[in-house]
Amino acid sequence: MIHSTAIIHPSAVIAEDVKIGPYCLIDDNVEIGAGTVLESHVVVKGHTVIGKNNRFFQFGSIGEDCQDKKYAGEPTRLVVGDNNVFRESVTVHRGTTQDKGLTQIGSNNLFMAYAHVAHDCIVGNNSILANNATLAGHVHIGDHVILGGMTAFHQFCHIGSHSFVAGGAIVLRDVPPYVMIGGDKSSPHGINSEGLKRRGFDKDVIMQLRRAYKVLYRNGHRADEAVELLNEMAVTTPEVKLMADFVATSSRGIVR
Repeated sequence: MIHSTAIIHPSAVIAEDVKIGPYCLIDDNVEIGAGTVLESHVVVKGHTVIGKNNRFFQFGSIGEDCQDKKYAGEPTRLVVGDNNVFRESVTVHRGTTQDKGLTQIGSNNLFMAYAHVAHDCIVGNNSILANNATLAGHVHIGDHVILGGMTAFHQFCHIGSHSFVAGGAIVLRDVPPYVMIGGDKSSPHGINSEGLKRRGFDKDVIMQLRRAYKVLYRNGHRADEAVELLNEMAVTTPEVKLMADFVATSSRGIVR
């Protein structure tokens, strides 16, 4: 169903059962998959590909030109997966040629009101960005990540899977998988054990991840020393390998 006030470019590719509400604008070079709903006043610019069963609430701006001053109108892309929810006034920008020309969002994510995803960001699956969470350019978010309200992330930061960032945090470095951070200085506060329990992690695995956290943060090891010890732990607890690899490849350094 397409409302009579919606404006849709003739070349846009819209699945038959997509619902487009009042005063939406769908630009050239846009594809929208089956089951997707645009409630009202949603703007989608190209080149943007949206998967199945997504829901966009009013006043969202999806696939707009990025705010990078180097951007000169190149035909960069936004790709969105399936089953995502974008609440009121969420903004998502396309990529830049200074990176891979792509902003990418996975599936089953919730973007609460006023969340912002800047150019060249990569967002995984099953994550939550609470109200006003703001990603600068080139930020990478793993799977099952929760970003609290009013959080802000410096460009090029990587946020590991299963991590939790408390509301109001300003994040300037990478956040390892499983770790909770919060406070004015965005300091680490242990393992996201409650989130891991909800996702079915075994209690013994959670215990080993707590020990891995101590190796990384409590025992006075340098990062490279901690990585060696984490790799040893990963022999018997493969889940630790995710943390070891993340720290070993961190380009900005991890939060401390």
